[in-house]
Amino acid sequence: MSHSTQRITALDFARAWAIFGMIIVNYKLAMQAENNGAKWLIEIAGLFEGRASALFVMLAGLGVSLMTRKARSSMNKDLILNNRRSLYRRAIFLLITGMLLLLVGWSADILHYYAGFMLVAAGLITVSNNRILGLTVVILLASQLFLIVFDYSKGWDTTFHEYASLWTIEGFFRNLLFNGFHPLFPWLSFFLFGMWMGRQRWLDPENRLKLLLYSLLGIVFFEMVSYSLIQWTSSVLDNESTSYLFTTKPMPPTILYVLSATCSAIAIIAVSVYIVDKFEKSLLVQTLINTGQLSLTHYIGHVVIGLGFLEAVGRLDNGNLAFAIAYGCGYFIISLYFSYRWRRWLTRGPIELLMRRLG
Repeated sequence: MSHSTQRITALDFARAWAIFGMIIVNYKLAMQAENNGAKWLIEIAGLFEGRASALFVMLAGLGVSLMTRKARSSMNKDLILNNRRSLYRRAIFLLITGMLLLLVGWSADILHYYAGFMLVAAGLITVSNNRILGLTVVILLASQLFLIVFDYSKGWDTTFHEYASLWTIEGFFRNLLFNGFHPLFPWLSFFLFGMWMGRQRWLDPENRLKLLLYSLLGIVFFEMVSYSLIQWTSSVLDNESTSYLFTTKPMPPTILYVLSATCSAIAIIAVSVYIVDKFEKSLLVQTLINTGQLSLTHYIGHVVIGLGFLEAVGRLDNGNLAFAIAYGCGYFIISLYFSYRWRRWLTRGPIELLMRRLG
């Protein structure tokens, strides 16, 4: 494969693992099973929290950079306009789809946030790399400030599973911008960093090892900073406040969480490039690539089909973490098989085809 083709398929490979992680996290959330299991199982399941979805969003930013590369390099007004129109149409499609998922009760939807990411991306096609990186930093700093100034818990129930005021204008925009599951502040920074990264040569063969090592070191560094700050400030602030300000968990999404999750996403992307480079012809690798190519279909499917089935048989309120993880793994295996069979027939998934027709 050419380096360009290899990079795209490696992103699909990484996207499949992002989908797997999101399935595990979302199923344990939907079943309210986060703390109902063995300690070691809780710890393993906790590793996916906020990491899989951060990878998913960063890959979307990377994809937009690759999609708009020709328009950006040529500065052709017609190409730029066509790309913008395509992003606008995708934003509308994702907004409608996400709102439908919210209406059927899936409060952790990410697609309506994606609509916001696409709208921002449409306006940044020709913006310089430095400005995109600068905007990312501004969003991070503003997000941390918002956590201090505003009430992050406003709108949530006591379990942080349901957003009571979502269907009010104030509540919807508060959720969208500040304290939802994936609010634009700071989740837009993952997307923008992905856009910026897609314009670099980091994934070229000569840079891959450094990218992997630096990202792994970054994870260790930011986790150590988080731990140290929580310990050092515990004598001044209460435990809840120190965790709120310096946690690397996704809720609330602090600067340290975003930086640590960004490093995690980069590491997975770097490993994916290595694996696709070495084992591209492997049936398992190809099946995972196919699954990543159908990521939108699988995201909607794991909610509508996966959770819909549990609700139909009365197991959605199971509350058992082992069952949630086992069910998630089983659903992902079925998704792998579906992707393999579907890609032998058509190049795009059913939802991807629908979005392509509209955008």
